[in-house]
Amino acid sequence: MLEFKRITQRPNEVAASLVIVGVFEERMLTSAAAELDAASGGVLKRLMESGDVSGRVGSTALLHHISGLSAPRVLVVGLGEQRRFDAPRFLRATRDAHKALKGLPIETASSYLTEVEVPKKDLDWKLLQSALAADYAAYKYTATLKAKPERIELKSVAFSAAGDGPILERASAVATGVRLARELGNLPPNICNPAYLAEQAHALARRHPEVAVTIVERDEMQTLGMGALLAVAQGSENPPKLVVMDYKGAAGKPVVLVGKGITFDTGGIDIKPAAGMEEMKFDMCGAAAVFGVIEAAAALKLPLHIVGITPAAENMPDGRSYRPSDVITTMAGHQVEILNTDAEGRLILCDALTYAQRFEPTTLIDIATLTGACVVALGSHASGLMSRDDDLANELLAAGEQSHDRAWRLPLWEDYQSQLDTGFADFANIGGKYAGAITAGCFLSRFTDGQRWAHLDIAGSAWDSGRKGTATGRPVAMLMQWLCAMV
Repeated sequence: MLEFKRITQRPNEVAASLVIVGVFEERMLTSAAAELDAASGGVLKRLMESGDVSGRVGSTALLHHISGLSAPRVLVVGLGEQRRFDAPRFLRATRDAHKALKGLPIETASSYLTEVEVPKKDLDWKLLQSALAADYAAYKYTATLKAKPERIELKSVAFSAAGDGPILERASAVATGVRLARELGNLPPNICNPAYLAEQAHALARRHPEVAVTIVERDEMQTLGMGALLAVAQGSENPPKLVVMDYKGAAGKPVVLVGKGITFDTGGIDIKPAAGMEEMKFDMCGAAAVFGVIEAAAALKLPLHIVGITPAAENMPDGRSYRPSDVITTMAGHQVEILNTDAEGRLILCDALTYAQRFEPTTLIDIATLTGACVVALGSHASGLMSRDDDLANELLAAGEQSHDRAWRLPLWEDYQSQLDTGFADFANIGGKYAGAITAGCFLSRFTDGQRWAHLDIAGSAWDSGRKGTATGRPVAMLMQWLCAMV
């Protein structure tokens, strides 16, 4: 975890391992870059004239031992055309800058990108986004890798900013939550199973006494009538867990977050293709996000009451597995026909959403890597958002825009509900070939009557796909932005 701080020293004076400054295209220097250039006898201008430093947005050039400077290294980051510079270009430049630091033998870095004017964004926004970008780039998964010799690594990042406001403390808390969510998502499923998530909840409570943990076991699930969650779990040797984390930062009725925790998804009897199945360890990233939010909220001591619920199970093929055409009874009393065992996430969520209502939530939000259809519709840049409550939807969309952890609203019209019709139960667990992300939301909506509820489908945004892809920790930043706006 990086340490964040503010500095007021000028870039030619600061004694960090590395200084970050930005330049625009057309050989235009930012004020910090101009100061470095003046102190070094025009080095930056000469490099831009020769083409060694381009100014293209996101481009980086690492310079060593420039005379006249206290820092032994300077990272010059391209900001693109000055007239077109905006928030997305600031974010890209900041993220690419911190990516370029990875692997360098440095302990401290000082960034002057926060001095660059960003239209419609204030200093706090620049500090928060810069700090989160720095920590995101510095994260390194090591849990199941062979130990390597210790090396010099980045420990702290300072940002040019006057004042002493609390925004960097907030950044540190959110970064801690994002890291936890990423780590849980990245762990292999032979480690991160339902019991492990329960253990991690207890570990979180030990770190934060304001968090109380309850684990609902299989026997109690049967007593409660959680037939959907139990059906999904019955093919696995690892028993299901319903993990409840109650953060009492304030009195009153809570916000309740419910995160899908399928710790590995084979698809069950409707088994998935082998290619890419290894990525199904990420099918618990909704649960990981809930852990991350509770961690961040508790670290920040938000004056809110937040309950995080994660139904955790494995979806495995076995002689005891639930089957296509089975009819199961949910905790809410609905009879559901199973038309596809790979549509399991909505089944564990529906019982968790019913359980959540005992807390009388002011707002109820579920987060799930729910449908491939959402990935087809939105790709990896936006999470899918569905809600019957326009105010809540707008709040979450605004939080996503502010945090750049964005969502896009999909319709939840009554017209789609008929796709769940079946002649053998109250409704089916899938709605057919078309509008799969929406009909999944329609399914969940039947368990949230009377609730101020929203559904976030993070199937495309929760991890970077591919053999070297890792969990992203989304939408922790969006949800923390939304929660912080309440206080």
